[in-house]
Amino acid sequence: MEAFFTSAAVVAFAEIGDKTMLLAILLSTRFRAPIPIIFGIFAATLVNHALAALAGQQIAGLLDAPWFRWAVALGFVAMALWTLVPDKIDEKDGQVSHKGSVFLTTTIAFFLVEMGDKTQVATVALGAHYQNVLAVAAGTTLGMMVANVPAVFLGEELVKRVPMKFVRLFAATLFLALGLWQIFEIVV
Repeated sequence: MEAFFTSAAVVAFAEIGDKTMLLAILLSTRFRAPIPIIFGIFAATLVNHALAALAGQQIAGLLDAPWFRWAVALGFVAMALWTLVPDKIDEKDGQVSHKGSVFLTTTIAFFLVEMGDKTQVATVALGAHYQNVLAVAAGTTLGMMVANVPAVFLGEELVKRVPMKFVRLFAATLFLALGLWQIFEIVV
């Protein structure tokens, strides 16, 4: 259960103010169809984060060496620093030109925008740490939904009311705590 809850919390806080959250707001204001957007976010996140958690688990299984544990711990510390940098949606990420269904557009856009994003990198690290693909993927997907479903429904109002600077600081503190905890486990 620790893997599930930690994964959910890490991604929920890291996702607030992230470019995928901005994409959720953009899609909701453009299409005004919250249900297919939410299902698209869910589908894209589930696949993306399951693959990321699996990659983390496999990498950790192959490289179960002290240096790799240090790399994972320092990765969390780096994530803390990265989280402090606010995301701005790139113009190419914000341009949704697909004329098909809202669900398909959302699924493809979210899957692509999530590639290499801090929440995907965190999912790889969590998969490596917990060695539990199901719990990590389920937790990170829940965290993504917790952050993005309100963004879909509240759209631009969310950006005006949530102090993103505070949330980024909280998320950075969470990543830093995970990194320091990993370092403590290595040293002790």
